[in-house]
Amino acid sequence: MGAATATRWQTLYRRFLALVVRPTAPPIWLGVLVGAGFIAVEWVLVVQLKRVAPENAFGAVFLLGVLVVSAGWGFGLAVATSLASAAVYVYIHSEGADSFVPAVLVFLSLALLANVLVGQARLRALEAEQRRLEADLSAELARSTLRAEDLNAALEAAGRRIADALDLPFAVLDPSDVPGDDERAAIALRDGGDVVGTLVVPSDLPAAARRRVERMVPSLEALMAATRDRQEITGEVTALATQQAALRAVATLVARGAEPSEVYRVAVAELARGLGVEHVTLVGYDEDGVGVVLATRDSPDRAAMTVGERFPLDGHSLSAQIVHTGAPARIDDYSTAQGPIADRMRGLNVCSGVGAPVLVDGAVRAALMVGSIVAQPLPTGTEDRVSDFADLIATAIYNAENRAALKASRARVVAAADEARRGFERDLHDGAQQRIVSLGLQLRALEASEHGSTREGIDRAVADLMEIHEHLQEISRGIHPAILSRGGLGPAIKTLARRSAVPVVLDADVDRRLPESIEVAAYYVVAEALTNTAKHAQASEVQLRASSDDAELRMTISDDGVGGATTGGGSGLIGLKDRVEAVSGRLEIVSAAGAGTTLNVTIPLNG
Repeated sequence: MGAATATRWQTLYRRFLALVVRPTAPPIWLGVLVGAGFIAVEWVLVVQLKRVAPENAFGAVFLLGVLVVSAGWGFGLAVATSLASAAVYVYIHSEGADSFVPAVLVFLSLALLANVLVGQARLRALEAEQRRLEADLSAELARSTLRAEDLNAALEAAGRRIADALDLPFAVLDPSDVPGDDERAAIALRDGGDVVGTLVVPSDLPAAARRRVERMVPSLEALMAATRDRQEITGEVTALATQQAALRAVATLVARGAEPSEVYRVAVAELARGLGVEHVTLVGYDEDGVGVVLATRDSPDRAAMTVGERFPLDGHSLSAQIVHTGAPARIDDYSTAQGPIADRMRGLNVCSGVGAPVLVDGAVRAALMVGSIVAQPLPTGTEDRVSDFADLIATAIYNAENRAALKASRARVVAAADEARRGFERDLHDGAQQRIVSLGLQLRALEASEHGSTREGIDRAVADLMEIHEHLQEISRGIHPAILSRGGLGPAIKTLARRSAVPVVLDADVDRRLPESIEVAAYYVVAEALTNTAKHAQASEVQLRASSDDAELRMTISDDGVGGATTGGGSGLIGLKDRVEAVSGRLEIVSAAGAGTTLNVTIPLNG
């Protein structure tokens, strides 16, 4: 309750102060009416008081109107009110004029002194109130301007607010250094020695208004300096966010294992966007000491470099500096540079450039360079930002080469294993099996010349040898099926389907020979899948579809068993996946519990 009452009284006080203490006085006619009204009331009041105490002069009563008029309308009207009050005072006490002369003189002296004191107090209060308003205005401008997203609109609104608060015809805040003219005075706003803006006001301001404007200048200088700093910070944050977004786009491609050529294209585009430059080039180095353009980005409306362009690494160029030093480099002015690359840059209107090396295993494999068409050097720190993208490109190259090396190594391992199996199969067929057949023929010849129990013993020995022969044939087929070598993948798949313990519905459309490594991989995928189905799936039927065209071989093997198969846990499927990937293929497994198992195999025929 106490706080509310205090607030109410404070509000009333400010309203009264705003009414009395004003930059300009109320109309003079209103002051005359107020003064006359006070004199009339004072007259009636003194007349009534004289009836109670006839010996008292009550002259102090007439000072009340003098004080009010002096506070509201200034010294001139206050003096006039003092003289009028003195005349009324003399009139009321006219019967004793001789005795009241000193009293009138004292009254006039007090009235004059009151006018002076109240006038000074009014000026002090007016100045204090004006400074409070200016401080509030400064705080309001700081809040509205520093929080605004559109700086130009905020400064335009701030100028209007200044004009309203200082009672000016107009006021303009400009963030640049603008000149004045005969009608507009330009007040430079400085932060140290730097001009951070301009306040434009009418050139014919009264002295009091100009003083008010001058008192606002320090606050406006602080405001414009803070605005400049905010713009710089906002620009840096925006640039950093843009760079981070660009780096994320390139890093995502690298993480996904994209081909280096795709990473090159995206990297130069994102770097151009992140730095706001007009030219970006990725140059590789070949064994002949020549630079080759791997990717480039230029403004659509300008001449551009092309992928595959070649340049000798001589003269003054970023490419030459980077390949020789293995460190970032810059050229701040291409107009003085010499060499074919410098000539090419001038032809593209590039004025300055910065580049960074693409290091793979410590060797300079390429250079990533940016160029600006603005006739001034690129900002300090550009090298670091270019190096971030160069590191991602290096990672992409390293990953791609490692993937290629792993793929080649895997293919060599699989090829060596297949060749070893073929060797075992030949050794069994040409060696042990032929010896067994030969021994069997010898025993048959011996059997023909014997009788009785000896003949029966030889017959049993021949039967055992034939059984061993058949067993070795089965082993040799498992090591490397002869049907695959003779007839190709189509007949081999049909043979596996006939031998399967689980009935197979076959739809095979492979009517031509495929590369040997692909046929072997596909054959073992089918064989292992049918074996797994028979052992683990509890299936009643298998659907086997195989087809090929000029681009790829496609196979789908699905059963209606219990499902739940995975590539982990030593299931054997991981080996199939490795074998398929060794020939650049892809094996996908769909095996929800209770819904059977499906293997989808795709193998490119030219990769």
